Amino acid sequence: MKKNAHKRQILKFAVLKNITRAALLVSLIALVSVVAFILIRGLPHINMQLLFGEYTSRSPSLLPAITGTLYIIVISILIAAPIGIGSAIYLTEYTNSKSRLIRIVRIAVETLAGIPSIVYGIFGYLVFVVALGFRYSLIGGGMTLAIMILPVIVRSTEESLLAVPLALREGSFALGSSKVRTIFSVVLPCAASGIVTSLILAIGRVISESAALLMTIGMVVNKVPENFASPGTSLALNVYYFGSHGYPEEAAATAVVLLVLVMSINILATALGKFFGKGELAHG
Repeated sequence: MKKNAHKRQILKFAVLKNITRAALLVSLIALVSVVAFILIRGLPHINMQLLFGEYTSRSPSLLPAITGTLYIIVISILIAAPIGIGSAIYLTEYTNSKSRLIRIVRIAVETLAGIPSIVYGIFGYLVFVVALGFRYSLIGGGMTLAIMILPVIVRSTEESLLAVPLALREGSFALGSSKVRTIFSVVLPCAASGIVTSLILAIGRVISESAALLMTIGMVVNKVPENFASPGTSLALNVYYFGSHGYPEEAAATAVVLLVLVMSINILATALGKFFGKGELAHG
């Protein structure tokens, strides 16, 4: 009986292992298919005119979208990074984790992280575009995306801070360091890899976002924005615009640029995480 039960157990694990392998294979095929399709359709149409030329009806350019994307990244990160990191420091270093208020705050952060981006777009339109009078502008879109990525930064930074051993804090206090000095000299350097990775991944989400920007920045694709208060566009919005206005080749080429940017950001996040991780080990 025991031998039969053991054989059934081995058979069950073998079946589950093959199912997981099949699931992995399907996922890889889907990923490779999408990437290959985009590259095949878009790579032949990428040229200097498309990337950096002057926009015309016959020869569209991505320069307005590239400029607008950079503006939006700067605005959103400058707003969200200090607020998100500061909030995470307060939650981990200055509060009781078992407090009911802190539990409510964490639930609120988790809820905000799961809200669809179009809801943020409606909020940004009603508050920044209409109520505050920003109209369609990059500053309105950047502030909307700052609110959208704020929960991601807070949660990722909080997890990185909680991963720092308590013994390091106690050792710093034993040497006479203050709370603030301990946070900035010991805790934050040890959590640097997680914090930097969260910021880079937040930038990746900003680059790939379209729904929230569609309602806040105006999608002016043929003019390079002059400043933060100007309407503009982004690479993700350009894919939608070109695809719906009779520019299929340009849409595919823009998708390639967007794909390369997002992949580069993910690779950079991984590399920086490993780099700071080695630094933490050496410091320890």
